[in-house]
Amino acid sequence: MSQQPLWTTEALARAMGGRLTGQPAATVSDISIDTRTLVAGEAYVAIKGLAHDGHAFVQAALDKGAAVAVVSQDWAQAAPPGAYIVVADPLKALEKAGAVARARTAAKIVAVTGSIGKTSTKEALAHVLSREGRTHAPPKSFNNHIGVPLTLSRMPAASQFGVFEIGMNHAGEITPLSRLVKPDIAVITNVEAVHIENLGTIEAIADAKSEIFAGVEHGGAAVLPRDSRHFDQLARAARAAGIETIVTFGEHEEADVRLLRVVLAADCSTVFARVMQTDVTYKLGSPGRHLVMNSLAILAAAKLAGADLALAALTLGETRAVAGRGERSQRRLASGSFTLLDESYNANPVSVRAALAVLGTAPKGPEGRRLAVLGDMLELGPEAADLHAGLAEAVEKAGIDLVFCSGPLMEHLWKALPPHRRGAYAATSAELGALVIRALRAGDVAMVKGSRGSLMAPLVETLKQRFPPVPADEHQGAT
Repeated sequence: MSQQPLWTTEALARAMGGRLTGQPAATVSDISIDTRTLVAGEAYVAIKGLAHDGHAFVQAALDKGAAVAVVSQDWAQAAPPGAYIVVADPLKALEKAGAVARARTAAKIVAVTGSIGKTSTKEALAHVLSREGRTHAPPKSFNNHIGVPLTLSRMPAASQFGVFEIGMNHAGEITPLSRLVKPDIAVITNVEAVHIENLGTIEAIADAKSEIFAGVEHGGAAVLPRDSRHFDQLARAARAAGIETIVTFGEHEEADVRLLRVVLAADCSTVFARVMQTDVTYKLGSPGRHLVMNSLAILAAAKLAGADLALAALTLGETRAVAGRGERSQRRLASGSFTLLDESYNANPVSVRAALAVLGTAPKGPEGRRLAVLGDMLELGPEAADLHAGLAEAVEKAGIDLVFCSGPLMEHLWKALPPHRRGAYAATSAELGALVIRALRAGDVAMVKGSRGSLMAPLVETLKQRFPPVPADEHQGAT
């Protein structure tokens, strides 16, 4: 793929509705909102966030070789000389650039939302479509009011496919993002009681997810979970938005992409499915029934986007879990090694149960145990205590040997566990990390999961720093 500039600086200024000052570079290679990762030649957009005002880092961006900095009129009035695109509001300017980027591309655009599995579905779908042609997708979970326009503004005009993730915490957040992305295909992976503290009922959550239909292009399609008890609600919303093509996935006998049979292994899954009247057998490179269900949605979206179905199914076998979302690594101990399953990105009752089920199938050493290290699940509303305590059933069903808990909500699970399954409890994840380190022994499999606010990701980093990885060529036979 030729290294064409992403934008000329003049075109970017026009798209943003801004004016150029100083002597900016002629072209922009990419767009950044973070000077820590900015590379020379990129445009820096000074966005004012909750914690920091990006204008405080404008000089740092220019010192690193930014082609131009996008700044507000108010700030520019007292700014030192520099290469600027001066706009009324940098975030609004980024949205305008995103809208122009969408208008100038002929790419097939897929937008993904859902209560669980948005990012893994987006990443796997992007990987599948990349085998068909030039595919643009965000490198991380850029799914909010900043991440979506940033991703769109970074989309090369010559892209053939685009995959976007759209998230929400409150009603009304998805609609403007969908209208900006203008997807040809809208995917809802599932509807579960996530963010119920903010939305009140699961029906309200389904309505909020249905906002993704607001921006679907004329003649576009919706991909919906047929097994969901909210399917009829989702389908009505899609039709009300003028979407005539609805493709369903699941185990339901009426599903257009139907799971016929699955063989779940410790490190992969073998799937037998019927995809719009074509029987397909494929492997997934990551374990878990929840990922199998999402793979059906991926194949539905890929086929609707014009991808070759056989190649798409084959490519799914190459997908691997990433950090925070099921990444598996072997870590060295003085007496051998243990397996670390990193599920620390986020958590809710459904995803924790799925992670426990995966942990229950993970192979352990002769003297090893399966350890669940869990932090609070947040935004669950008045039922939070019962939902945490209710995980004891899933722990028992999966055959988890020991559970380590941190946080005031997970204390309810701790108290609901039988004594022989209690590993340790601590008020914070930092305190719990030290207890887990002392408890680990050769052959163990430790899974770490919790909502982002419970700070389980730093616990994972503590474990990774304390215990170095075992080289891949030593994995076989490690205990």
